[in-house]
Amino acid sequence: MKKIEAIIKPFKLDEVKEGLAEIGNVGMTVSEVKGFGHQKGHTELYRGAEYEVDFIPKTKIEIVVAEDKVSAVLEIIEQKAKTGKIGDGKIFVYDVAQIIRIRTGQTGNAAL
Repeated sequence: MKKIEAIIKPFKLDEVKEGLAEIGNVGMTVSEVKGFGHQKGHTELYRGAEYEVDFIPKTKIEIVVAEDKVSAVLEIIEQKAKTGKIGDGKIFVYDVAQIIRIRTGQTGNAAL
């Protein structure tokens, strides 16, 4: 099992969600996060004063999938979240040692 974390632009969430639904993915956790990478931030004007915005709003998606679905999920996220501009985000893949469904006690792939 693998955990996939993707940091994407917020307006791309619906496209990614729909793409994942098409391949049968049923669950994900979504968080509003802030950060920066190569994009660094930008300057904004508020009430006549300029100020630096260091952290840019992003959306973080977390999905745990069976090994055989990893490449399909990665492909969908990459296709649907891509704008071709700086700040499109990153995808991280982690090994998952164990999963337990609290309600039923199921473990492993059955808990997904």
